[in-house]
Amino acid sequence: MAKKDERSGGELVQGTLDMLVLKTLTRGAMHGYGIALSIQQVSDEVLRVEEGSLYPALHRLEVDGVIASEWGQSENNRRAKFYRLTPLGRKQLAKESQKWDRLSGAIARVMQTA
Repeated sequence: MAKKDERSGGELVQGTLDMLVLKTLTRGAMHGYGIALSIQQVSDEVLRVEEGSLYPALHRLEVDGVIASEWGQSENNRRAKFYRLTPLGRKQLAKESQKWDRLSGAIARVMQTA
């Protein structure tokens, strides 16, 4: 049986999923599975986004107007909803990035103290 520390390696810090989705969509429109796969690959397999977290987040971001969607064909000719970043989403990403930089910098400073 895996130890708790070994199992929890891919958990996202609360509040970071939206930022990661917005950042991923700066590369272009993607369907949900593509977003999850991109986050996993870019993070060197450390971050894994589960469907139960991703799709509610995509819906919330769409309602908030930071992403938009349209139906299209996936790489394997299946109908899929493709999400893209809106101008409001770009502004939101900039805000979230600044907050993340500030938070991660503060945590790093605390961790570097004796």
